[in-house]
Amino acid sequence: MARIAEVRPPAAPVSERQMVRRERILDAAAELAAAADYDRVQMVDIAKSAGVAIGTLYRYFPSKTHVFAAVFDARIGRIIDGHWSTGGPDPIAELGENLVALNRELLRSRPLCGAMLKAAAATYMSSPTEDGLMSQTVLPQAILRMLTTVAPDRVNMDVIRLLVYSWWGVLVSALGHKTSPGRAEDDVRLATRLLLADFAR
Repeated sequence: MARIAEVRPPAAPVSERQMVRRERILDAAAELAAAADYDRVQMVDIAKSAGVAIGTLYRYFPSKTHVFAAVFDARIGRIIDGHWSTGGPDPIAELGENLVALNRELLRSRPLCGAMLKAAAATYMSSPTEDGLMSQTVLPQAILRMLTTVAPDRVNMDVIRLLVYSWWGVLVSALGHKTSPGRAEDDVRLATRLLLADFAR
């Protein structure tokens, strides 16, 4: 597994132009990883494909791991914005279907999915906080938004954290062909139903 060196924190874009440039970098990295093995994608390739100077790339992303962890977060955000349904009569069942749809979309490009998971796992392992994965993606907040009657207290957020971990495990298992597509989808639905059972009462 890739390790993150001790580096300075990445710079955050502040202007619209910088945000567009950052998105261009993420899109370029995603295209490269979809066409080649993660280990073969180099920072210089990402910079060249995005049309930015290598120094600019390193300012936003101190390592390739940082790039693909950000790609993962961005992809999840886009899928949630574009594919998730809300407002149905059974929000827990609807959430289960949304998590199934999320995995389907992420697995459309298995090389890219593998690259994102490697980077996200390395980021998770090096995280100084207990929350780890919870603090690195938009997914927990999207789940909470669907469960409109659930207060964001520690106990409820712990349940959501366990659901995110379950979703993550199923995604890894499906990517590695350890679980059939149908079984993976059933597992996501089951985990959602069991972990959120108290919220339905």
